[in-house]
Amino acid sequence: MTNSRGTLDNDNRPGADRPVPPGGQRRRLRLVGVPKPVARARTFTAEALADWSWPADPPDRHHDIVLLAAEFVANAAMHAGGPREIVLELSEGGLRIEVSDGSTVLPAPRSPHRPGMPGGHGLFIVKQTADRWGAETYDQGKTVWAEIDA
Repeated sequence: MTNSRGTLDNDNRPGADRPVPPGGQRRRLRLVGVPKPVARARTFTAEALADWSWPADPPDRHHDIVLLAAEFVANAAMHAGGPREIVLELSEGGLRIEVSDGSTVLPAPRSPHRPGMPGGHGLFIVKQTADRWGAETYDQGKTVWAEIDA
């Protein structure tokens, strides 16, 4: 539940000693017109993970998840006319990250991956970090998503 400032009230946030409620937690950030959307998405994701105390282990997993969210937003900015929103959803099963943009062109990893060359690493990072990922088109764009198991 949000308060008058549009932020989540503390009593609705699962802590380290409280399980995720059956309905889970969901946060959405509109990115249209936001300056520096990649940096904003990084901060948004890091704050949500910290508030949710997720993932509990290993500690460096937190940084991987923030990087994954930033890569989705960067890809939308570079290849799809800009990100529209990012959605984070925590459930007992894990975390789902969604980034929507205004392009119906589906992302495709660069093949072969060339670690020594600039560019083309975003979806490689996603494949290495997420347990599952994909993209779904709709009338005016697409949503790229990733799931990380608990």
